[in-house]
Amino acid sequence: MQATEEVQINAEQQTGAVADEVSVHLIQSGRLKEADLKRAEAFRDQNGGDLITLLVRLGLVSERDVAEAESNLLALPLTGTADLPAEAPDIGTLSLRFLQQNLLLPVAVTDTEMVVVMANPRDTFALKALAMASGKTIVPQVGVASEIENGIEKLYGGGRSAMGQIIDTLGEGADDELEDVEHLRDLASEAPVIRLVNLILQRAVEARASDIHIEPFENRLKVRYRIDGVLQEVEAPPASSTAAVISRVKIMAKLNIAERRLPQDGRIMHRVQGKELDLRVSTIPTSHGESVVMRILDRESIVLDFDSLGFDQDLKQRFVRDLEMPHGIILVTGPTGSGKTTTLYTALSQINTPERKIITVEDPVEYQLEGINQIQAQSSIGLDFAHALRAIVRQDPDVIMIGEMRDLETARIAIQSALTGHLVLSTIHTNDAAGGITRMLDMGVDDYLLTSTINAILAQRLVRTIVKGSREALQLLPEVAAEMGFGEFMEQDVYTVYRPLPTAENPSGYFGRTSILELLQMSDPIRRLVMQKATSGEIHDLAVREGMRTMYQDGLLKCLQGVTSIEEVLRVTQEA
Repeated sequence: MQATEEVQINAEQQTGAVADEVSVHLIQSGRLKEADLKRAEAFRDQNGGDLITLLVRLGLVSERDVAEAESNLLALPLTGTADLPAEAPDIGTLSLRFLQQNLLLPVAVTDTEMVVVMANPRDTFALKALAMASGKTIVPQVGVASEIENGIEKLYGGGRSAMGQIIDTLGEGADDELEDVEHLRDLASEAPVIRLVNLILQRAVEARASDIHIEPFENRLKVRYRIDGVLQEVEAPPASSTAAVISRVKIMAKLNIAERRLPQDGRIMHRVQGKELDLRVSTIPTSHGESVVMRILDRESIVLDFDSLGFDQDLKQRFVRDLEMPHGIILVTGPTGSGKTTTLYTALSQINTPERKIITVEDPVEYQLEGINQIQAQSSIGLDFAHALRAIVRQDPDVIMIGEMRDLETARIAIQSALTGHLVLSTIHTNDAAGGITRMLDMGVDDYLLTSTINAILAQRLVRTIVKGSREALQLLPEVAAEMGFGEFMEQDVYTVYRPLPTAENPSGYFGRTSILELLQMSDPIRRLVMQKATSGEIHDLAVREGMRTMYQDGLLKCLQGVTSIEEVLRVTQEA
């Protein structure tokens, strides 16, 4: 008996040593903060348990980060969902419950060996127990815990997904017609509903979604993720759980769950897979319940770098030159979700020096920027853009950033600020750069004020980028290249473009997005056109003659470079 206890203690010590190595590896790779590790260690010392499992459960690191770290340290292959066999191998009398409890997924069996994917390959007891039960040598591989759960269910269970298993535990009475607010609150606080909403958030993060749409319809609840700018429908809870799921989101966002007739806005700070997420929640009443949209702001993923945003060297130099001007207005235009705010934040970080005082007024403040005074506009208490701007100009700023030019009053104060020696950055919703000028005129801004304050207008769209290792080259016929306008800005004998090749892991063949841009810089001829009340088309044509590369042309250039596809450029530009 004593020998068995000694073996167990030695095994635990060995497991603990590997766990410490994994945690050090996670810190060195930037996946884990030292302060978070100390918190987890203190919790483990007080309550016991495996350190790495605690890190995952506390949301301090993701399951995939742990799997990759263990794979590297233990020199074991990392097995994903795409690597699983189509049919389950014969595992004899092994208990399904044992596999589920220990997260063990047998993927191949021979006369002498069993290949098993494990979420915790440091678990020597599970390995020994599996070897004894099967009578075979165990060959461990590393996997992601949630993928192993789904794999066990797919190969050895009833084929239900993780969401299906949670749904099975939902009690009766999760009905859309519930009117009792207290009952609804109790229902939304039950473990299955909490796990269901957490699973929706976790999967959104894993899929790199920017938005989560939860939409109730007559006979179903629809969940869609916006991934790389395109909505994709995913597995959703049953319609009977609609009230509970939406109430759970509203409770997390500190919204009034009794109010279902008016739109509401809220915010959720949530930790998923080691990432601190800021979710902006919006609800609106529809015919069959409240539709919820959550915008995911991942503070760790934002990259404030012009090169990463899609600026080439020429465009970057010209735009930075405009940013270095001591006064004037720079506008960034484009539809919602086209990356305008990220471009403005990158511009601010470029000019953020100790010699400059920068103040922003935003609705909402999406990301915190070091050394910049950021104001959250709150129209409910009268702090709108115009009121905030009046106060800002008395704060002696050098640079002012306004989240959006929404009305004439805001535009007038911005122009007055530019005339009195401030650099003003803002966004406006128009289709192209030239449209920014006519939109300001339509607001009621005087043309002579516009021509004397606006330095440049940058228009942009986001296109999905092709995975370089998974693309196919295509040579365009000369007449097709001519029809698409390649010859207008680049003369070549052969035009080679690329299209994505879908894979099992990435069905679209795209991964991430980049900007296509056009920069209109105010010149004297353009100023004269503005004074003559010219249309946006006339201003656009003159800017092109002066050397402006249009968004469409920038997109075609990125097609030739293999960054994106022609289909993507046509999808987001007017030339479609």
